[in-house]
Amino acid sequence: MGGFDDLGDWDDDQPILMTKEGNWFSVPLNLAETPFPIAYKYGVYNIEEKRLVRYEDGNNRILSGIGKRLVSILHDGFIHLPNNTFKGAGIAIPVFSLRTETSYGIGEFTDLKGLVEWSNSVGLKLIQLLPINDTTATHTWTDSYPYAPISVFALHPVYLNIEKLAGETHSELITAFKEKQAALNALAEIDYEAVLTQKWKAIGELYPAMKKDWLTNKDYEIYYSQNKHWLIPYAAFCYLRDQNKTADFSQWKNHSFYKAGVIEKLADPAGKNFDWLGIHLFVQYQLHIQLKEAVEYAHASGIVMKGDLPIGIYRNSSDAWVEPELYNMGEQAGAPPDDFAVKGQNWGFPTYNWQRMQADGFAWWKKRFAQMSLYFDAFRIDHILGFFRIWSIPMDAVEGILGHFSPCIPVYQNEFAERSIWFDYDRYCFPFINDGVLVELFGEKADEIKNTFLNHNGWGAYSFKEPLNTQRKLEAYFQENPPQDNWIILRLYDLLSNIILIPDRDESGQTVYHFRISMDSTISFRYLDDNTKRQLKELYVNYFFKRQDDFWEKEAMQKLPALKAATRMLVCGEDLGMVPDCVPGVMQDTGLLSLEIQRMPKNPKREFFHPSDAPYMSVVTPSTHDMSTIRGWWEENASNTQAFFENELGQWGEHPFYCEPWINKAIISQHMFRPAMWAIFQLQDLLGMDGAMRRENSQEERINVPANPKHYWRYRMHLSLYELQNATGFNAILKEMVRNAGRN
Repeated sequence: MGGFDDLGDWDDDQPILMTKEGNWFSVPLNLAETPFPIAYKYGVYNIEEKRLVRYEDGNNRILSGIGKRLVSILHDGFIHLPNNTFKGAGIAIPVFSLRTETSYGIGEFTDLKGLVEWSNSVGLKLIQLLPINDTTATHTWTDSYPYAPISVFALHPVYLNIEKLAGETHSELITAFKEKQAALNALAEIDYEAVLTQKWKAIGELYPAMKKDWLTNKDYEIYYSQNKHWLIPYAAFCYLRDQNKTADFSQWKNHSFYKAGVIEKLADPAGKNFDWLGIHLFVQYQLHIQLKEAVEYAHASGIVMKGDLPIGIYRNSSDAWVEPELYNMGEQAGAPPDDFAVKGQNWGFPTYNWQRMQADGFAWWKKRFAQMSLYFDAFRIDHILGFFRIWSIPMDAVEGILGHFSPCIPVYQNEFAERSIWFDYDRYCFPFINDGVLVELFGEKADEIKNTFLNHNGWGAYSFKEPLNTQRKLEAYFQENPPQDNWIILRLYDLLSNIILIPDRDESGQTVYHFRISMDSTISFRYLDDNTKRQLKELYVNYFFKRQDDFWEKEAMQKLPALKAATRMLVCGEDLGMVPDCVPGVMQDTGLLSLEIQRMPKNPKREFFHPSDAPYMSVVTPSTHDMSTIRGWWEENASNTQAFFENELGQWGEHPFYCEPWINKAIISQHMFRPAMWAIFQLQDLLGMDGAMRRENSQEERINVPANPKHYWRYRMHLSLYELQNATGFNAILKEMVRNAGRN
């Protein structure tokens, strides 16, 4: 609506109606004869009742002119509507953490129905899960890490309910597994290997008996035709993984390079090897049925299902095997250091080849979103900062601290000269090692370190011996020669990362440089003269916090709008860590919800973030699966807790050592009664409000420790969903809180 006839002349009965294209509304207008400037507003129109519901808030929009161009396209942002149109609360819990009296030592897709019933009874409107894709690479507990899928499309067999699969018809075939099932289900934590082993044994009994009916099932034929683009490669990958006893396809004797025609022949039901692949096709279909049934049950109860999109793919995966050109296989993705992982994180994933992905209109991403949308209404993008730039780590590094942002605008050698910094390649780009450094790091073991790992270069300087001069080489050495003291390994890694610059090459082949993150905290930096320190620090700040922002904004805007337009799911971004200044604006412009966490303020001048400052387009939560729970955090650092006790809770005196239920409840309330669209809580944090319901030991509540790349993901609820559903006192309090906060 606006002034002049071309815009309806502010006539509420004659608005200019826009049409929806994907996630956007647009309208073509001929303004050739319209005088500028033009004042206008967007509004909400009821097309059935043919009436204007309301105009958007705020001042009129002004279009000053469009020049002499024949066609002008105006992207006008979002309509300004009040931020109280909807608010909801949700529960965050991994499927594997669910516990019922009849499950198999791990949560299953069928258990989601019980979670839906409980959520509905207390007014929660959303269930958020961790990734549910198959991660079976080694058949060991290390596969418990849910962010390393061997296929971004396939569901994890560990979530299959064997009893439901067998039904009454084949129940006798799984009778022998009942005793082991009960023993596994009684465990406080998941025995990942034992659960998966037992389930595959049971599947092995059921598959031959069910094969004929399954292959001729019309619903399966539809499912297969819609999913065979990933089903066949995935099933073949699993078969070849087991045949070669490794998921590293570069080590396979045959089929190390994917050839579609050859692999399709393996999947021919008439072929002699079909059953080795067929069993995986069978399991995926059964998983789809069980998950889809749970999702439909949730929707019937008015519950939103929210998934989780890992930022990377696993290096030894079906995805990498089939389309290696989509990924930079010679790089490792991770995250720079933060308060939760002081050495950074090395996820080991290859980075994305975005240019190649963009060349076909992000077809791989669109297929991925389409698969997720079968089960989810919303999803969380793990580490959304990776769409702006990723933390790229060289293959010879173990720790994330030796990475750098990619893409980025590097530092050129002439920039050092412009700042009167004498450029010494060896001094800045190699580990700085002298006797003082060795004594500081290794104490009385300094001589032993010299003799075993270092060469003496004269003048009191040392360098690593060639066979031991990278973190990967050291890792391999210590696998063969375990040290008496494990701290020696970490100190040697520190010594290798005691550098100022990381050399690289740009697209033209010219040598360029990246600053090692936290350069000013290295011993190498400490040994420089004051003037050099000052000049390097200014260039360091420019590199990390000034020159990249516009560049990274353009990178994100080449990807996110196109990806957002490819799905109708609500998209939430995990925008935590070292967040560029351009991120909030890009997320707002693309309609992505941000993540706001109380103990991780995005404003560096604040010690804590207060949920009352959260924008409407956000998710607020007191903790995530990568963090300690409210109770666990409360006991970690007394000074932080005291500051929070006084400044955020408004209390006097010394804080209680343990997080008492009333404190936990106060923190939950701070999040409930705030403007964010969604307030989502880990189950552990909700239970923390009740002294009788919560776990006795708060340290047993944590799901993941990001600083530990070998963490065992095995957290289970300490009570069953049945017990949770019947906790009438606790449920009544939670329901009242949700209702009073207007989130029901």
